[in-house]
Amino acid sequence: MKKVKVIVSGGGTGGHIYPAIAIADEIKRRYPDTEFLFVGANDRMEMEKVPAAGYKIKGLWISGIQRKLLSINNLLFPFKLISSLWNAKKIVKQFQPDIAIGTGGFASGPLLYMANAKGVPTLIQEQNSFPGITNKLLSKKAMKICVAYDNLGRFFPSDKIVKTGNPVRQDLLEISSKRKEAKEFFKLEETKKTILVLGGSLGARRINQLIEKELSFFANQEVQLIWQTGKLYFEEYKKNDEKRGVQTHAFLNRMDLAYAAADVIISRSGASSVSELCVVGKPVIFIPSPNVSEDHQTKNAEAITSKGAGILIKELALDADFEMKFEELLKDNVLQGRLSSEIKKLALENATQDIVDEVEKLISPVGL
Repeated sequence: MKKVKVIVSGGGTGGHIYPAIAIADEIKRRYPDTEFLFVGANDRMEMEKVPAAGYKIKGLWISGIQRKLLSINNLLFPFKLISSLWNAKKIVKQFQPDIAIGTGGFASGPLLYMANAKGVPTLIQEQNSFPGITNKLLSKKAMKICVAYDNLGRFFPSDKIVKTGNPVRQDLLEISSKRKEAKEFFKLEETKKTILVLGGSLGARRINQLIEKELSFFANQEVQLIWQTGKLYFEEYKKNDEKRGVQTHAFLNRMDLAYAAADVIISRSGASSVSELCVVGKPVIFIPSPNVSEDHQTKNAEAITSKGAGILIKELALDADFEMKFEELLKDNVLQGRLSSEIKKLALENATQDIVDEVEKLISPVGL
């Protein structure tokens, strides 16, 4: 049986990188001899995170179009695209993959386009409820599209869609038994409720500004905070560690324990975060980023909150609505229980395995 070669492209944010790594890990678990190559964008976090996970990666000179039209990046975009397509073509020719898997991000466009052009089977893993333009274009030639939400036939060929969900970290599948360990790990007070604040893999300026502004309010509510500021903002906000009941973290290495400790979660609504929060099953206040393509974070949050499984507060409404909605949730145990049970119903815990099942079908003639 020949050694199977798998090329994986996805990056820019943790929401694209971690699903890509999870899929590769599951393939490797089933078929240890598989050869992998990741392809990312040169200056993005995947160039650090993927090697740390034990995989080889090559970088392309690529970035997205920015909203500010007259920027250096936008002027360079045509040159970056041509360079990336040329280098993606070379990578595909040299590596000769049996399948190419794209999880989103700048680099996945040129890589999967060239894989398709060379006749390599491609699989797209679309995390959001509203796809970006790259995956819409790639879907025309992709053989399979694994999605996490219903009603994506509006964007993709229906006969290619498989609803699998988004890969989540396996250590999140059972967190209730870790609550005591989590309280000790974070040195939390037993008598106070714990609020977990998440701004995504890079942090969120507007959420950080909100939390700092509301510290006196939180103190009056007698809650304690695990506040993930993101590494971009940690230096600015770490001074708040001096306050009672507040701890700031640039990054949370034990997300399983952070989720286990939490009574209420305040979070962005990137696709991977939403999928994790469904598995975790805690009451969530979603604050979507309005600064992402096609406003997909708002659409992700609406897909959850429309089912009564979370609370949505848009950034523009934070000053007017946050204190009222937070206090209402904190004091209503029935509401907390209902939000927990409804969001848990939306969890797709076997997503990684189901995606790799689809990978197997596409390359079974090769030898899997």
